Amino acid sequence: MAETMTTLSEPILEQLQQQDKFVILNTIDSETGSITSSAISWITPHSPSKLRVAIDARSRLIANVKADKRVTLSLFAAGSFYAVQGTASVVQDRLEEVPIKLACLEIEVEAVRDAMYYGARVSALPEVEKTYDKRAADKLDAQVFAALQKA
Repeated sequence: MAETMTTLSEPILEQLQQQDKFVILNTIDSETGSITSSAISWITPHSPSKLRVAIDARSRLIANVKADKRVTLSLFAAGSFYAVQGTASVVQDRLEEVPIKLACLEIEVEAVRDAMYYGARVSALPEVEKTYDKRAADKLDAQVFAALQKA
């Protein structure tokens, strides 16, 4: 079994800095107590032990994190699949200089585990295709990532 890390490795940091990436953010639903999963693309490392995430300010994820700070991020990187456990908090209710209402979550990394099953390697990363105006999407992405750095 792979050793548990307490910070993000260089390959994971590199994957999180790619333009077209996504992670799965798992939270505990504030109303039902069930585990919820959401695909997130606006995520950036703030340091090897902190991540920043932009989400719709009206999202249930905000209430979930306020009720129970425990989260798990799942992502593909370096030929494997990783589970990043940590605690999240809302650091800004509204990101400035972004034309849509987004909140900023900060996740303190507590444990990073290689969650790929034994004897397998991820040979190709999942590809995500944006279904709206590419130029507008690229502009919004740049605004969001700049705001996450300032948050």
